[in-house]
Amino acid sequence: MPSFKKLSRRSLLAAAAATSGAVALGLKPGAALSRNTDKVRLTFGPSGGLTLIAKERGAFEKTLADQGLKVEWVGPFPNHAPTLQAVTGNSADFSFGGSTTPALAAIIAGSPLVFTQFLIYRPRTTAIIARDGSGIDSVKDLVGKSVAVNRSGLGEFLLVAALEKNGLDRSQVKFVYLNPPDAAPALASGKVDAWSMWSPGVDIARVEYKAHDVFIEERDLDFQIDFTTWLTRRQFAEENADIVRAVNAAFKAEADWASASPEDAEKIAQGAPPRYGDVVRENFLKLKRRYEIYPVTDQDFVARLQNAADWLVERKVLPEKVTVSELLAKV
Repeated sequence: MPSFKKLSRRSLLAAAAATSGAVALGLKPGAALSRNTDKVRLTFGPSGGLTLIAKERGAFEKTLADQGLKVEWVGPFPNHAPTLQAVTGNSADFSFGGSTTPALAAIIAGSPLVFTQFLIYRPRTTAIIARDGSGIDSVKDLVGKSVAVNRSGLGEFLLVAALEKNGLDRSQVKFVYLNPPDAAPALASGKVDAWSMWSPGVDIARVEYKAHDVFIEERDLDFQIDFTTWLTRRQFAEENADIVRAVNAAFKAEADWASASPEDAEKIAQGAPPRYGDVVRENFLKLKRRYEIYPVTDQDFVARLQNAADWLVERKVLPEKVTVSELLAKV
């Protein structure tokens, strides 16, 4: 006679949650779930973005709870790199939706990470700006001037690309390496002549420091160097493919909501550090910002990221070539 263990109420509830989760993920009834935990740890930062909108709005957590997954928010983190360290060290499961370049650098350095999903904010407002009345109205006007950039980050990459496009050598411009909190007052006080920066810092500076665009990524660059992305450990993705799919789907739903509800999304973003005034928020509303999600199965997108990675390798930002197709979660 076969023996049967008496199931506890908790076990029955867990089984029910797993079954509903399987249906939500498109699995056939009775199909095995590829996961070994009922909790997912997500990192976040204080400076807006889709992850923070998801955290603050609450629908994201409810969506995953309906699939038997408890969300634990880990943070805040100042930028993407330390979230990658947290994921690598197994104190978190997903990076917070940040730059692809430090992610690629971490993988090259040995971190066992894979990309799970990508995001592009449109229109892209990353720009090189200068204060009104500075006499800097074009990239060529930057010759002999100082420009604040974040070292090995999007600000530095954009300046390099702008100089190359205009036939200038980087030695003709003084690169001043400053983190955004220090670069903003440096521009305001005139300690630097220009600043290469992403949203929302650059958008705030245009208003508060009476600055104007010298070079805009969306308008003046015919390719994108860096993208927004989430990563997890390769082992976690292999053992918890259904969780990866569930998190991806929840972020996709959040992106669709933010694109369709700009006033509500911008209000949430406005309240996050660095907080900004209504004028900046109104400017964002005029832009009609969209949040475009790209899965790891999108071959055209993967080719774009490969092109960007090759560009960074050629300029020795990344120490060695990577094959992006080998760094994707199998979901």
